[in-house]
Amino acid sequence: MSVDPKYWAEATAFGGGRNGHAKLASGMLTVTMSSPKELGGDGKGHNPEELFALGYAACYLSAMRFAAQSEKLGTVPEDASVNAHVGIGPRSDGGFGLKVTLEVSLPGLERDVAEKIAERGDFICPYSNATKGNIEVEIVVL
Repeated sequence: MSVDPKYWAEATAFGGGRNGHAKLASGMLTVTMSSPKELGGDGKGHNPEELFALGYAACYLSAMRFAAQSEKLGTVPEDASVNAHVGIGPRSDGGFGLKVTLEVSLPGLERDVAEKIAERGDFICPYSNATKGNIEVEIVVL
């Protein structure tokens, strides 16, 4: 599989990593980072898992809209949403790993249509493709 990037994002982390700062090269966003209290931090900033959850949720919703339109599966309602839960913890074989649950809400759609759109969104979404075989991802259609 090869990828022909049409866009590159660039960000820099500096200071203490999880307890430092991160910023976009565009200058549009700078974030104070801190480990969550559950991992021994002060929780007074943001962490990589929060940022990953934001990106995955937004990307997945866009992928479902793309799938529904391009594959003529129906229309994703304006009030559709994806709630991404990203967990971090120790892996059984060492190091740390992530686990994700995506809660998909497609109000007003028949369940079978909603499930098909969610399935095709998973196939199209670059976050889903990046995580396949690396992170356990559960997709729940509400």
